[in-house]
Amino acid sequence: MTSKTPPAFLLSGTIVSDGTVLEDSVVAVSGERIAYAGPRASFDTRSFPGLEEVELPPGTLLLPGLVDLHCHGAAGGDFSGGDLPAARSALDFLHSSGTTTLLASLVTAPRKDLLRGAETLRVLADEGLIAGIHAEGPSLSHARCGAQDPRFLLEPDLHLLRDLADSSGGHLRTMTYAPELPGAGALVQELVGLGVTPSLGHTDADTSTTADSLSQAAELLALSRCGTYARPTITHLFNGMPPLHHRQPGPVAACLLLAASGTVAVELVADGVHLHPDTVRMVYALAGSENVILVTDSMAATGLPDGDYDLGPARVCVGGGEVRLKSNGSLAGGTATLLDVVRRTAESGVDAAAAVLSATAVPARILGLQDDVGSLTAGLLADILAVDSHFRPVTVFRRGLMLRRPAVSMAATVP
Repeated sequence: MTSKTPPAFLLSGTIVSDGTVLEDSVVAVSGERIAYAGPRASFDTRSFPGLEEVELPPGTLLLPGLVDLHCHGAAGGDFSGGDLPAARSALDFLHSSGTTTLLASLVTAPRKDLLRGAETLRVLADEGLIAGIHAEGPSLSHARCGAQDPRFLLEPDLHLLRDLADSSGGHLRTMTYAPELPGAGALVQELVGLGVTPSLGHTDADTSTTADSLSQAAELLALSRCGTYARPTITHLFNGMPPLHHRQPGPVAACLLLAASGTVAVELVADGVHLHPDTVRMVYALAGSENVILVTDSMAATGLPDGDYDLGPARVCVGGGEVRLKSNGSLAGGTATLLDVVRRTAESGVDAAAAVLSATAVPARILGLQDDVGSLTAGLLADILAVDSHFRPVTVFRRGLMLRRPAVSMAATVP
């Protein structure tokens, strides 16, 4: 539940933002926006009268609200299901867990279900509760479809794409596609023309096909009006594609090389299930944190006990943190929050500030929202996540409103 906060308040702790760590710092909030973020020594209270300080435990870290580009639901709500109340419940859970900005992801499904799902999510995007829609398919590889239902996979269909963009009310932001399919080049061109970021994934393509498609997408985005930071992304690198092999390097090699050059950004589901910690650490070492996007690929069971759940039209079984299709046992999405993913990335040996960067500023720039979210900077929206030293949530603010109340009470007004 959202509770009202004072119109102006102050948070104290260590700021972890934009790849840096600033100890003994404060964040001042006025209304929906950040008024000041930086060292306490440079903060002049006389310029910000009437601030109330939110008392936080010693050692609190202050992070920007997290940004998830790949999320199918949570708390019993499946974003593909077309159920608006269930989607709202999922968003309440995700926002209060620290993911204050996200794309709602659709899975491959029959045409009518895809359009219905987009129409439902359009309402939430119009309300500002989501930053847009990610379509994972339907133009994906049969050989690497993973949890995507092969019955509904299609070769690139520009008419369907236009209808999906129309049903989304202009909120379709990214789409996963396989570059080896006939017509993939025309699909990429149409996506960019519609203002949608191409995201390569669920592919069985070879290295050159992957590189050619991503280079095409990058060139088209550079020529478009999509913004300074526009570039293609890779849907959950390693998952939904052939493994890297020294004689058949496949798409992974092309994706890593292009990420290292800054041409693309790669998603990692670094939840301890989808990727080995050593793999996560390797990608950071090769590509750099500014070219990595941490995502959850979370589904309806996130935040709920083990059991059977829906993932679009598929039935899945959740147990021990793993989500698997009941039909064939394939891995099917995740149950970690994005804060869980950041914590596990840091536990894998990645610098904590780098992990935070990959879950905040990097995805914010992909969305073109860097002037509103992704950083603790004066003028940006007051989306703030306070965590303890183990990256466990203490309190969450979204647009200046408290979504998770700290265990300690509000302190007196700052003099």
